[in-house]
Amino acid sequence: MPHHPLSPGELKPTVQALPRTDDTSALAAEVQRLRVDVERLGRAERLQRALFAISDLASSDQDAATVLHGLHEIVGRLMYAENFYIVRYSPETDTMRFIYFADSLDPIKPDPTEELPASQMGNSLTLALIRHGRPVLGPSDDVRRALNVPRDETLGPDSEDWLGVPMVDEGVVRGAVVVQSYDPETRYSEDDRALLGYVAQHILTALARRDAQEELERRVDERTRELRQQIAERERSERLQAALFRIAEQAGRSESIEVFYAEVHGIVSALLDARNFFIALLTDDGRELDFPYSVDERDQKRPRRRLAKGLTEYVLASGQPLLADRDGIHDLVAEGKVQSFGTPSVCWLGVPLQIGGQPVGVIAVQSYTPDYLYTKRDQELLSFVSFHIAQALERRQANESLRLAYAELEQRVASRTSELADANRELLDQISVRERMEHKLKHEAMHDTLTGLPNRSHLLGRMGMALSRYRYDPTQLFAVLFLDLDRFKVVNDSVGHLVGDELLKEAARRIGRCVRDPDMVARLGGDEFAIVLDFIHTADDAVAVADRVISSLAEPMRIAGKELYTSASIGIALVDGRYRSPEELLRDADVAMYRAKATGRQRYALFDEHLHEAALKLLELEGDLRRALQRQEFEPHYQPIISLADGGLVGFEALMRWHHPVRGLSAPGDFIGIAEETGSLEHMDWQVYELVCRDTKRLSARNAYITLNVSPRHLRAPDFESRLLEMMARHAVKPAHLRLEVTEGALLEQPEQVQACLGRLREAGVLTLLDDFGTGYSSLSYLHRFPLHGLKIDRSFVAELRSGESGGSTAIVRAIRLLADSLGLEVIAEGIETEEQRYQLRLLGLSLGQGYLFSRPASASEILARYGMSDGGTA
Repeated sequence: MPHHPLSPGELKPTVQALPRTDDTSALAAEVQRLRVDVERLGRAERLQRALFAISDLASSDQDAATVLHGLHEIVGRLMYAENFYIVRYSPETDTMRFIYFADSLDPIKPDPTEELPASQMGNSLTLALIRHGRPVLGPSDDVRRALNVPRDETLGPDSEDWLGVPMVDEGVVRGAVVVQSYDPETRYSEDDRALLGYVAQHILTALARRDAQEELERRVDERTRELRQQIAERERSERLQAALFRIAEQAGRSESIEVFYAEVHGIVSALLDARNFFIALLTDDGRELDFPYSVDERDQKRPRRRLAKGLTEYVLASGQPLLADRDGIHDLVAEGKVQSFGTPSVCWLGVPLQIGGQPVGVIAVQSYTPDYLYTKRDQELLSFVSFHIAQALERRQANESLRLAYAELEQRVASRTSELADANRELLDQISVRERMEHKLKHEAMHDTLTGLPNRSHLLGRMGMALSRYRYDPTQLFAVLFLDLDRFKVVNDSVGHLVGDELLKEAARRIGRCVRDPDMVARLGGDEFAIVLDFIHTADDAVAVADRVISSLAEPMRIAGKELYTSASIGIALVDGRYRSPEELLRDADVAMYRAKATGRQRYALFDEHLHEAALKLLELEGDLRRALQRQEFEPHYQPIISLADGGLVGFEALMRWHHPVRGLSAPGDFIGIAEETGSLEHMDWQVYELVCRDTKRLSARNAYITLNVSPRHLRAPDFESRLLEMMARHAVKPAHLRLEVTEGALLEQPEQVQACLGRLREAGVLTLLDDFGTGYSSLSYLHRFPLHGLKIDRSFVAELRSGESGGSTAIVRAIRLLADSLGLEVIAEGIETEEQRYQLRLLGLSLGQGYLFSRPASASEILARYGMSDGGTA
């Protein structure tokens, strides 16, 4: 359906006074102009709502996939958009990215995160559209010729109509929005092109706003990480500085060198893993190695030994630190450079102790397990420590110079500590500002902007904590209440969204006054709220809160000078051991809320095991139905229509059956309700219609006809009759061999459109029967208004027929037969199960009927065998 794009400022059509004239043609023209204005206003309002919806999506906290799916739904409300995609283009890198893609025929769905170089997409219509920079409309072949793009089958199937518009920002093409149709009956107009172009620019604005917000959050997170890293470095520097200060302090304070070594070990242990630590020194003659201090998990004692090829001697000889793992030590042993002493270690770190520029000893640490491996940073730390140990030894040799060196070191340490303290104060000020910004952003991210209540994310976090508390202590019960305001859409549609927003605020305040201080009230979106009740004792506590909320919201609200009324339907879910996530608890409260709504609104419902099982069964049934459509498990069964006089075969009623691979055969009563809710019923009907047309040639061998049950949705579809007639022609089905059955309710919905549809089918030779007559309005007006061939008396009247009875069902059936005879309508009685019912119907003048007395519904093969019909179509 074409739409005319209007800006939000063009919502009021120009209405002029009707001319005072008797000229009927001028009056008709003026009326037509007013109708055009009204239609134009309607289109403008739909467009404005769509743009508001796009803006709301862009500012919502939903993830990118949900936002893009929402954009698809918005465009779909403005035009045919079953096949729809959005592509972002980067002129800086000359790459494309299909951020959203929905197509009913193309099995290949692009990765929304993949950047596709334009050099690899030379034959792409989308790339040609971006290069073209202007909207393009027409069949794929025409568009390809217009844009000089060769056919490439790897880039998707051709479409009957293709409409693409670029997304332009300050003269630069930043992407494109494309819709396409594979149905020859569905085409796009110039109005659609203008509309999509207008919407595409708003989509680009919305996407750019989300991109900017994500970039801001990324930069904020990056800066936060940098600040934390700086703080960690500062803290490490402070710890190192404090350790060095303690080493220097202990060197002058320790009573003996042995105590000093033990103090050094304790200081080093605070900086790195030093469970295995030793200090080795050369003897005065330089021939032996002494170990004045050693603590080790494996080798309790390290006796003095002559110089050999150990790792310690290797460090002494090279005068350089050595950091080696087990493989490195093995390589040194294999090369003959070292010889292993003591228990082999997984990682070994040793640094030389130097006095006067000459190595006089080694300080070493080692690990026997892979849970701790030393690093270059540890090596630098230990080298620094060894320097101070060497200084301590040297100071003992020259006490005076040691005191001077200590004083100088103490002064340097104090100065450095002061600098670090000043730097820390400045850094703490920056952190304080950052924390205030984070608090503000977190509050905005976790609260609803309209009511100020916590949003869904905040609610789920609170519920997660309550669920963790319950798992730790099952006596800590809590409940979740899911609220939906009844008739809120009526308020929005009648008095506007601004008044509706004020109603939501007042509802939020009233709900908040019904709960205790620890409880939480949250707005989930639209007119949906939720309450978390902490520390309750039984479900009665939650019921009491629900009663208070219902009573509070039932009171009239004075908003914008109007007295408004609303109410609430509430679902209650009480925590128990089966819940593993807060989403499950909220889902069950939602299910209970719908139960409350279904039982009359302005009430509450508790979620129980029956609701849980029903929800699981409903979800399983919905999935089975979708898979059944794909596997074509729906098939027709046929119930004969019989002449009551001689039992001769007149026709069949085709009845849908579901042949489930596990549950077997199911009647429509088991699945028709969920099929209608999910929109699958029409697809199921057409599967069955196709099979009925295939069977008609065989079943009509004795000039029998077959009736199809048609739902109101089919009759309201603009292409129903053309599609049905095309199917009949494809299977060579004669119109006389196929009839339709419609209910009274189908005739009352859009009667003009239904009358026209049935009239066209009547002209083509397809007759229509009125099913279940007598159970609805039984209006006489539509018996002569609609092109009906006959009617079927409902089984409820046939079941009540009694021999010798003149009133009750007998009188009703007699009246229906007389009415039908006077209008020239054929009459068929349904649900005949006994010979007495058949006899009474014949006495009342009925000649046709069907029911279990004659046959239960059966498959086509069973019917053929029962009536001696062959597949060739002869008796």
